[in-house]
Amino acid sequence: MQKIPKALTIAGSDSGGGAGIQADLKTFASLGVHGSGAIVALTAQNTKTVTAVHNVPTDFISKQIDAIFDDIGADAVKIGMLSTPEIINTVAASLKKWNAKNIVLDPVIVAASGAKLLQDDAIDTLKKELIPSSSIITPNLYEAEILTNNKIKDIEDMKIVAKEILKLGCKSVLIKGGHLNLDNDIVTDIFYDGTNFTEIKNKRIDKECHGTGCALSSAIAANLAKNPDLKEAVKEAISYVHKALEQGYKIGEANFVLNHFYKK
Repeated sequence: MQKIPKALTIAGSDSGGGAGIQADLKTFASLGVHGSGAIVALTAQNTKTVTAVHNVPTDFISKQIDAIFDDIGADAVKIGMLSTPEIINTVAASLKKWNAKNIVLDPVIVAASGAKLLQDDAIDTLKKELIPSSSIITPNLYEAEILTNNKIKDIEDMKIVAKEILKLGCKSVLIKGGHLNLDNDIVTDIFYDGTNFTEIKNKRIDKECHGTGCALSSAIAANLAKNPDLKEAVKEAISYVHKALEQGYKIGEANFVLNHFYKK
């Protein structure tokens, strides 16, 4: 019997289906990976706004993770937004208990609008409890600045910050450059594995889209579930999201959503 690669997403539910657990599971399925999920928060949202958030009790979060590892297992784990220090501690303890591998952390600290989503105590807990056990973290520019207390104005600054982030204990970092407006036509992401920098460039796509960060981190996890080569996992994940964004569509009044099953 052929072994099916498996990935676990630990994230919030997006009732509109554009981000969160829903986007992660679509990404896993599109990339040929069995997806399981542990929901840490329920949100009432659509393409326009979030109207309510309900955090899942921590004991139930740990029970979900235990249930998955006790039976199905996971070749890779993607972690999305964890809104409180208690939830961060719960997830970290559960993953340590099961000796989880190939952990992809999307440190959701700041929204695309620049609004801060996590308070300082939660950020400190994230740094202490989850970043050191991560194979890779995927901050946007604002999040990278907050994690290091450094400003990013150009590509060289991105590389300096990447080195600082690795000092927090993770194995590698992908700094997403979408908010760096040095060239209106090109987006440059920086991947750093502790030894080498890789600049990954793509044509900028003029679409306001919801869920690209979720899809990128879950695509990296899906690729790692199939092949443990981090650099290749990152490059393929960026290519996947770029193509899904090119063929993204509007399902509501506001933001585009990714086309996870785009025509190749």
